[in-house]
Amino acid sequence: MKKLHIVGIVVIAVAIGVIFVSLKNTSTYADFTEAISNPEKEYHVVGKLDKNQPQIYDPKINADQFTFTLIDNKGISKQVVLHKSKPQDFEKSEQIVLIGKIEGNEFHANDILMKCPSKYNNGQPQIN
Repeated sequence: MKKLHIVGIVVIAVAIGVIFVSLKNTSTYADFTEAISNPEKEYHVVGKLDKNQPQIYDPKINADQFTFTLIDNKGISKQVVLHKSKPQDFEKSEQIVLIGKIEGNEFHANDILMKCPSKYNNGQPQIN
């Protein structure tokens, strides 16, 4: 067997390994009920900020920890610990997507995506 064939086989094997690793790390959309039933798996949880509950962020103590309460699309409320700093205009977000998993009674998120309100409503500028 030629050296070129051996190198080609090694490259293909590495590519297959990379594909399997990337597929293993994908997470799916769920609600808190499903995340609680599978605490070892990472999920995308969609919901809205519970504005009646306190938000805790003190950058002097820990700049990479922000705690708040999220209500998922099925109405289940859960305390969330975001392992990042508090996002700008967080309170204005219409919808929040958290990426993380359940640990104990809290949802620990590694990342957050926010849908903020549009400046435009039916093609007309919105007046604040």
